[in-house]
Amino acid sequence: MKGNETFFPADIKGCMKDCILSLFWPRKDIVGFFEKHGCTKSEVGGLQIDGETGLKRHEIIDVLFETLNVRPDNGLGPFRAMLQSLLAWSHFDPYYFDKLRKLDRAVAIGNLEHLKQLQEIRDARIKSDRERRATHEAERQQPTITLEDLRAEYLDLLANKTTRQQRGYALERILAELARLSCLETTEAFRVHGEQIDGAVKFDGEHYLIEAKWQEKSASNEPVYQFAGKVAGKLYGRGLFVSINGFSAEVVRSLIMGKEIQTLFVDGEDLILVLEGHLNFRDLIDRKVKAAQTKGLIYVHPISGAEK
Repeated sequence: MKGNETFFPADIKGCMKDCILSLFWPRKDIVGFFEKHGCTKSEVGGLQIDGETGLKRHEIIDVLFETLNVRPDNGLGPFRAMLQSLLAWSHFDPYYFDKLRKLDRAVAIGNLEHLKQLQEIRDARIKSDRERRATHEAERQQPTITLEDLRAEYLDLLANKTTRQQRGYALERILAELARLSCLETTEAFRVHGEQIDGAVKFDGEHYLIEAKWQEKSASNEPVYQFAGKVAGKLYGRGLFVSINGFSAEVVRSLIMGKEIQTLFVDGEDLILVLEGHLNFRDLIDRKVKAAQTKGLIYVHPISGAEK
């Protein structure tokens, strides 16, 4: 998505064109300005700028702007560099402005001042948008329920008062709220490249993907392997696999034998300890991480540290 902070509005690009047209007379100087601000030799090499049949001055600018627009990066670097130069511009070539009078100093100054005004408006809008998003994100990360209410909700789920699918969604929300109560940044459930991710939590500078399972039996190999594959496909992948009814010894062994540890296991007992206030969600993750980093264990009791 093209946001205000990254891409230039059409009015600023239009004013930049006017500024360039009013500052440079020879067509080669216009091309040179683009070359000095990130246009490559290949991008300007095919331009016909000499003779009567060559591109007109404004056509050169239009072509080069469009050339930058269709870059994979939308020409962001060159456009930013040109904008910075134009906002600080103070040189008016006396040969073309004063001697030949091909260019009008008043017009050039007027265009530069207009560009500065447009940029000031853009800067103010960017600041306002950034503050609004920061406020919204801060509000989104605030807990919306107490630990006591979460505990009551979880115990109701254990009593099978809802369907299996409803329990799965509820578990995702409970995990997110527990993270917020521990002042951890959370990400809601999302899909990426066909993969369903139940959410994520940021701990100690790392984002941990979350898989939340409410199964009748302890987690089998297949969903654990699938989730481990999702985690392994991410930069410095980290994961928390939450299975209310625990994990079989076979699953635990198969995930650590000869493999890099990237996924940690959390079960219903762990959640009860958090919901009852014995430790918070941040402490839970910290102790799971410590066991993995110091002992190579991915499934431990968060208080005693004993392997499950």
